[in-house]
Order: sequence, then structure tokens, then C-alpha cells
Amino acid sequence: MQKIVPTMMFFTKGVGYHRNKLQSFELALRDAGIEKCNLVTISSIFPPDCKIISKQEGLKHLAPGQITFVVLAREETNEPARLITAAIGLAQPKDKKQYGYISEHHGFGQNARQSGDFAEDLAATMLASTLGIELDPDKAWDERKQHYVAGKDRLFVSRSIAKATHGHKDGLWTTVVAAAVMLVD
Repeated sequence: MQKIVPTMMFFTKGVGYHRNKLQSFELALRDAGIEKCNLVTISSIFPPDCKIISKQEGLKHLAPGQITFVVLAREETNEPARLITAAIGLAQPKDKKQYGYISEHHGFGQNARQSGDFAEDLAATMLASTLGIELDPDKAWDERKQHYVAGKDRLFVSRSIAKATHGHKDGLWTTVVAAAVMLVD
């Protein structure tokens, strides 16, 4: 049996507005550049030796109808002015031969920074537990990040991508997406 292990990954995000919920989602995928693919949602492992590439480079690897693996966060509303968000977080070990974690977060009432920080914290917490690192849950993510991510003995790196917006003023369906798109060469 052939093993499918992604060798490249890119991040993307988008927003869509439409009177129909499904078309709002389609427009969010279009804004993210991944609407032409058959998306298969996967869970949260960042493969060893996987290279993170730019969205621009990643889109060149996609073909219409292609089966494409994604970690996808999605939120939608048809309530005017309701704040919605979708975010993806990544925690990658310093040792590229080890696997990392990707997290998805979606919800209401958070701006993009708050949502992205939350997703990044989720991924970092999952990775830290596998590396035997204790992250103090009583400390703010910014403080923990300085210690475990930015210090001279850095054990892992983390990042996030997030999209937040308010529901359309006329009550159209509003959808936000954030995705980590996996590519196999």
C-alpha cells in the first residue's frame, strides 16, 4: 500500500458573501484560491520534513478536480454585524525530522489576532505535550510563546493564519475559511 505523506504545505484564508449559505462557502474558498479542488479534511499532524511554501507557490501545484487534503476551519453566519472567525495554528518542532501539530479554530466574537493566537496556542500545547514540555495554562500565550518558541533553547516554532469579519449588513450568508493545504509531489 502506498503511503501518502505530504511534502509541502501552504496556508490560505478567505471570505465569501451570498444569499445562499453554500454559495457563500464557495466564494470563501474562491477568495482563498482553493475552490477548484475536491477538498478532503484531515486532522492535525504536520508531517516530518514537510516544507512550508507560499500561497502563490502552492496554488501553482493545484489542478481543477484534484483531491486536496486540508486542515480546514470554517465559520458562517447570516446575522448582520456578528463577528465570525476561522484560524489555523501550527507548531513545528525545531527538529524537522519530528512531526508537528496543526490546529483549527472557528467561532464568534474574536478578531483575527485573538483567533490566530488561540489556534497557535492549541497547536503548541498539543506539540509540547508530545515533547514532554509543560506549558503553564495559567500564563498568557504571549508569555509562554516567549519562553518556548523565541528563547535561545527554542524547542519549536509556531505560527497561525486567521480570517475574521462581521456578518454582512444586509443579512447575506457570510463565511470565513482558513486552511492548511497539504501537497504531495
